Amino acid sequence: MVRRLVQLYAGLALYGASLALMVRADLGLDPWDVFHQGVADRTGLSFGTVVTLVGALVLLLWLPLRQRPGLGTISNILVLGVAADATLLVLPEQRVLAVRVGLLVAGVLLNGVATACYIGARFGPGPRDGLMTGWAARSGRSIRLVRTVIECGVLVVGFLLGGSVGVATVVYALAIGPLAQLFLPVFAVPAPEPAAAEQAAAEQAAREKAGPEARDRLPSVGGTTEN
Repeated sequence: MVRRLVQLYAGLALYGASLALMVRADLGLDPWDVFHQGVADRTGLSFGTVVTLVGALVLLLWLPLRQRPGLGTISNILVLGVAADATLLVLPEQRVLAVRVGLLVAGVLLNGVATACYIGARFGPGPRDGLMTGWAARSGRSIRLVRTVIECGVLVVGFLLGGSVGVATVVYALAIGPLAQLFLPVFAVPAPEPAAAEQAAAEQAAREKAGPEARDRLPSVGGTTEN
C-alpha cells in the first residue's frame, strides 16, 4: 500500500510538471491542455487553477454515468494543477527554439512516465479518463470513438479560446500511447491473486460474523491459530 501511495502521488506530481514543461515549450499542447490554456487566457486564472476546476467539473459529469471516483480520481484533481503551477513558477518562458524543443521532448517523455506511474498504482482513473470510459460503457460506443469526440471537442473550443495548437499537439497524440505502454510494465503494481483476495474476504466476513471473542481464534491469511 505504501508503494502504491508513493507511486500515485509521485506520478501525479510528475504529470503536473510535464504539463508545465509543454506549456513553456510553447509549441502546442495536448487537446485538454489547449482547452485549459484557452480558459486561463480568457479568465485570468492560472493554468493550474483551471486544470483543477475543470477536473472538478468533469467529475460532476460522472454522476449520470454512474461512475465511482477512487482515491486516484480525487488526488488527480487536487495535485495536477498545484504541481503544474509550481513548475511554471520556477521555470521561466524560453525564447531559444532549441531549448523549447528540448522542453517539449522532456515534457512528453515525463508525461509518459507519469501516466504509467499513476495508472500502475491502481487507484482509479483521472476525471477526464473516467468520463471517457464511463460514456463509452453507457453508450455502447467504442472507447476510441468516444475519446476522439471528447478530445476533438475540447481541442476546437480551446483553440477558439486562444489555446496553443501546434506540432506538440501532434507529437503528443502520436507518442503518449506507446510511451505509456512502454513504461507501464515498470510501474504496474501486481493486483492480489484472485484466490488470495477471495480467501481474505471470506475470512474477514467470518471474523465479523464470529464476534470479538471468536475473532482472535480465526487464522489470518496464510497464518495459523495460536494455542
